[in-house]
Amino acid sequence: MENWDEVRTAYQVARLGTVSGAAEVLGVHHATVIRHIDALEGRLGVKLFQRHARGYTPTEAGKDLLQVAQATADQFEQLAGRLHGHGAAVTGELVITAIDGLASFFMPVISAFQAQHCDLRVRIISDTRVFRLEYGEAHVAIRAGRRPEDPDNIVQPLARVQTALFAHESYIQKFGMPSGPEDFAQHRFVGPQDEGHRANFYRWQQANVPAESIRLRVSDNRDGAIAVAYGGGIGFVTLWLAAQYDGMVQVMPPRPEWETELWLVTHVDLHRTAKVQTFTAALKEAAKTWF
Repeated sequence: MENWDEVRTAYQVARLGTVSGAAEVLGVHHATVIRHIDALEGRLGVKLFQRHARGYTPTEAGKDLLQVAQATADQFEQLAGRLHGHGAAVTGELVITAIDGLASFFMPVISAFQAQHCDLRVRIISDTRVFRLEYGEAHVAIRAGRRPEDPDNIVQPLARVQTALFAHESYIQKFGMPSGPEDFAQHRFVGPQDEGHRANFYRWQQANVPAESIRLRVSDNRDGAIAVAYGGGIGFVTLWLAAQYDGMVQVMPPRPEWETELWLVTHVDLHRTAKVQTFTAALKEAAKTWF
């Protein structure tokens, strides 16, 4: 590439999805952004973006460019740090992705980490979608369930989350305590919006709780925990989250098959950058005390 400015511009458009957003980050006029994109597409002979009313969406070629540009930007950042005598500097932007309900685990770590590294900007993206690290959508992903298998990612075990079946004491006072699955048909439960949810404890619920007894369904596990904490029914809540609310009563204790494995995932091209290495080390150390 003869002009890194054009590549950097395309990277920001792909990352943010709009010309105006890229222009703001780069500190240039939006016309400059459009000119850079047009020049780069002309030089490469391919369309990097699909233009539409909401902004710009990368084509497959654009996604390939995003992957290379993300790695190059981070490497330039490392180089600048070394040239200034502080190769271990943690600066720039760190993008972390985790599924809904998990981000609250990491907030204390992230706050402490930013207090130590004042020049670092952090973005946390909570979504059910699996973000693609190879396309530069995030630097660090915290994923739950089976071990991720993408060969281009470095996967490390982070923690095992214990889950039990809980009800609030107000629910117990009103409806009583079930003695076991044989009583579940007479009780009210909180369950997932997705009836085919892959979590092991929800599969157990589907097999042992009549569908008509699930009176409230939610799309976010944390919303389910709040519903249980307000007496809305019996539901699965992690031990960590249940401890945040008063009056929670274990209906059934944790079982090994209900545990959820958390994985720390980074892309091989960015794994050894200073900000990724420093953050993941802090996260792994904090995880030792979580559960």
